[in-house]
Amino acid sequence: MTIAPSPASTIFGTNLVAMATPMHPDGSLDLAGVDALLAHLLATRCDGVVIAGTTGEAPTLTGHEISQLIARARRHSGHALRVTAGIGTNNTAAGIEMARSAAAAGADALLITAPYYSRPTQAGIAEHIVAIAEAGGLPVMAYDVPARTGVAIEASTLVELSHHPLIGAVKDAKGDLYEAMTVMYSTDLAYYCGIDELALPYLASGATGLVSVTGNVVADRYAELIAAISVGDLDRANAVQRSLLPLTDAVMRTTQGAITAKAALVRIGVISDATVRRPLLASSAADLSRLDTALSATGFDQESSSEQVSVRLA
Repeated sequence: MTIAPSPASTIFGTNLVAMATPMHPDGSLDLAGVDALLAHLLATRCDGVVIAGTTGEAPTLTGHEISQLIARARRHSGHALRVTAGIGTNNTAAGIEMARSAAAAGADALLITAPYYSRPTQAGIAEHIVAIAEAGGLPVMAYDVPARTGVAIEASTLVELSHHPLIGAVKDAKGDLYEAMTVMYSTDLAYYCGIDELALPYLASGATGLVSVTGNVVADRYAELIAAISVGDLDRANAVQRSLLPLTDAVMRTTQGAITAKAALVRIGVISDATVRRPLLASSAADLSRLDTALSATGFDQESSSEQVSVRLA
């Protein structure tokens, strides 16, 4: 029996990628690299991108650069990709301006985190998200990532937020599957797995889709995983998840995901440089060796990578 996609999938997408931001060796934006990465994502069945999220190195991007990236994604993909703009700030007034700029640049939706560092109350978190949502006037995915913000968005707060007409989804990087299920089952919020390692259990528990980092490289594998779950083929879903484990481990558990995602994209020939902006630092030789082993286990190799990518970009 096929499971129909949730209405939220038409707003945000289902197989979303937290897109890396290609840069030249001097740290400036590599717009040709951005186009190449967008083409790669389209060719590998990604249907939504998050621009200027954690993997996009949002804290080091200027407002002008973020608008450039949103506009580039919009122009390059038309409406084949849903474009969600990351709004991660502990300054509500700044978040309001970010949301307005994102809307003006062509974003379809906003991804709003809890305010980091300030550690506000749950009421403060809710007001922050609602104020930014209403300023942008776009559908919102609330992003629960307490490991980075220092404060979780509690289940009761998510239930409260679900009543707002603009707040339609959650990206869950908390990893509490029981809590996620209780919110999924008691609200109309669409749930998106924000932890690559847990994609299968979240999807099998009713999540609408995922927002992945490893998907920068292998969005097609995640498309297979989503498709398998949608028709109830758990054997196939488990096989896909198992095939992804080496690369997921290398990208998500070696160092910061933006670093290894870019390194992997260089390794498979999508972008030309893995530069990251400080305080992030490029992958060490040991990390690259581990990544190469994982890419090989996932089906990439040095001789065929460029050919595979050129086919995908054609």
